[in-house]
Amino acid sequence: MQENRQQSDENHAGALMFLSGGGEVGAMMRAHDWSTSPLGHPRTWPQALRTVVGLMLNSKFPMFVAWGKELAFLYNDPYREILGDKHPAALGGRFHDIWAEIWHDIHPLIERALRGEATYADRLYLVMNRHGYDEPTWFTFSYSPVRDENGAIAGMYCACVEVTEQVLAEKYRNEENERLRGLFSQAPGIMAVLRGPEHVFELTNQSYMQLVGHRPIVGKRARDALPEIVGQGFLELLDRVYATGEPFVGHALPVRLQREPEGPLEERYIDFVYQPIRDENGAVSGIFVEGSDVTDRKLVEDELRAANRQKDQFLAMLAHELRNPLAPIMTAAQLLKLGRLDANSVANASEIIVRQAEHMTDLVNDLLDVSRVTRGLVTLEKDELDLNVIVSAAVEQVRPLIDARRHALTLQLSGQPAHVTGDRTRLVQVISNILNNATKYTAPGGRIVLAVTVGDEQVTVSVRDNGVGIAPEVLPYIFDLFTQAERTPDRSQGGLGIGLALVKSLVALHGGTVHASSEGLGQGSEFSICLPCVARAPADAANEGGGAAAGAAPDNGNLRVLVVDDNADAAQMLAALLEVQGHAVSVEYDARGALARAKNEHPDVLLLDIGLPDMDGYELARRLRAQPENAGATLVALTGYGQNQDREEAQQAGFDHYLVKPADLNEVNEVLARAEARR
Repeated sequence: MQENRQQSDENHAGALMFLSGGGEVGAMMRAHDWSTSPLGHPRTWPQALRTVVGLMLNSKFPMFVAWGKELAFLYNDPYREILGDKHPAALGGRFHDIWAEIWHDIHPLIERALRGEATYADRLYLVMNRHGYDEPTWFTFSYSPVRDENGAIAGMYCACVEVTEQVLAEKYRNEENERLRGLFSQAPGIMAVLRGPEHVFELTNQSYMQLVGHRPIVGKRARDALPEIVGQGFLELLDRVYATGEPFVGHALPVRLQREPEGPLEERYIDFVYQPIRDENGAVSGIFVEGSDVTDRKLVEDELRAANRQKDQFLAMLAHELRNPLAPIMTAAQLLKLGRLDANSVANASEIIVRQAEHMTDLVNDLLDVSRVTRGLVTLEKDELDLNVIVSAAVEQVRPLIDARRHALTLQLSGQPAHVTGDRTRLVQVISNILNNATKYTAPGGRIVLAVTVGDEQVTVSVRDNGVGIAPEVLPYIFDLFTQAERTPDRSQGGLGIGLALVKSLVALHGGTVHASSEGLGQGSEFSICLPCVARAPADAANEGGGAAAGAAPDNGNLRVLVVDDNADAAQMLAALLEVQGHAVSVEYDARGALARAKNEHPDVLLLDIGLPDMDGYELARRLRAQPENAGATLVALTGYGQNQDREEAQQAGFDHYLVKPADLNEVNEVLARAEARR
């Protein structure tokens, strides 16, 4: 009897050998109360289930098997991590109850396995609740049918692996790559990645595409994508960087690109780096291109350098031009100082000084004009004028130079009124500048033709000569400041190279245009000024011609004049000039002396320098006005400052007139005539 019981126990133990091992889950299966499980006790399990469970328990790969109509759930040790808090209650339970939250996702796959079709899912997204909360997970697994001893499908078997960490890591990498790709694409500098010895475009950003003209280049060799760069040295640089592994840095290098289909080559300037890309073995596998389009910066720098060169050339020319008249002035002054000249020699020396001083005055006035025009400080006093009259006045100004060079001047006036709206003085200045320019650059005995043509909407004044002409490379810049300095660096023709720039600016202020043409050096040149015409003639044509006697020196009588200037030579020379005309003149060299003398002598007119050493001329004027003895005197500012704000400040200080040094004698006489009239 005892032997039979012992034999029965051994048989039972042998029946459970398939549950041996299996770690914690294997021990649980051996000790589990199977009375409530739809599977029943393990010793009653069919051989097919025993075989699958035996294999599963001894595997290090997460596995489970679902058996029978209710799909009772069995799993191994590695599967515990997947179950989370569902372990150990899940052992022997129903598949549906264990994974109810994902049943709608996996049930179709289960059905297919139970119909005999093995299934495979790669990175299937499942929202599981295994730790008390819903969490996204991803699994790679297969469902396989399991057959019993009769060949019928009795359950299903699963081998699975959770890939949540890998999926999240890859998702993060992809997001990071997209972010970097976005930064790469939107970077303000040009960027591109070239692969292989043929430099195939793998990546480009928007700035690079904008540089090359938004053409399809990704996937193409550099020489095919950008055929116009062949022969410009860039492909050779890429080859060198790829072969040597040494980066190349370029600064403001020019590249000619066809940025529009069938369009011309455009020159751009780029800063860039060719940086070699190395593979895991350290070999060069590509080149990273990074840089920026610096064309705008390069052009500005070139313009600044050109402007700086022009400035240096101009300063040299200015010094030259000022020294030219200073030399004869100095020589004539030294001869006069010796006191050994006869009357004719004295007169000749005086004429030289006057003539050269007038030339210097013209130079300074040109400079001031350019400064005022370029800063928008010129105010035009516009009237309705006949350009025929203006041309005649301009010719009279230049006539001495024309006669001196024996030029044949032909005037072709319109024969009808040529009415424009403009500033008479400025238009005379414009036409005389053009005519003076033609005279200087035409050899003695040459021909000059000045013509006025009236059209439907504009009046044209043209000056044509058979002089030295203009080189083609200079012609586009002929109206730029100081261009004359570049055209004739030997300064043989004189001038500062600002006359034509001044002409262009003044004509533009009148709403007109100016043009220059020439067949080349030695072929002469032609300058044309076009101004909008007005429909009707001026009411009084005589007004256009101006006062013929405006320059005549009036009879100013005998005035008491006080000259105040810290430049003794200037003060004494002006005093001598006024004394010759019959005025009683006193001289002071500082403000305090002037105040004392004015209080005692009661002068009719006071000519005051602004830049005095002890008190500026503005303050001196205010103090003179405060003296009862001089409240009605005529105060005249005589100074080298000629800006609008200087004139306004002089008016506020009490000055009646403002003259810029060196003052024209006619202007001084006109002021004195007004003072005489007041007296």
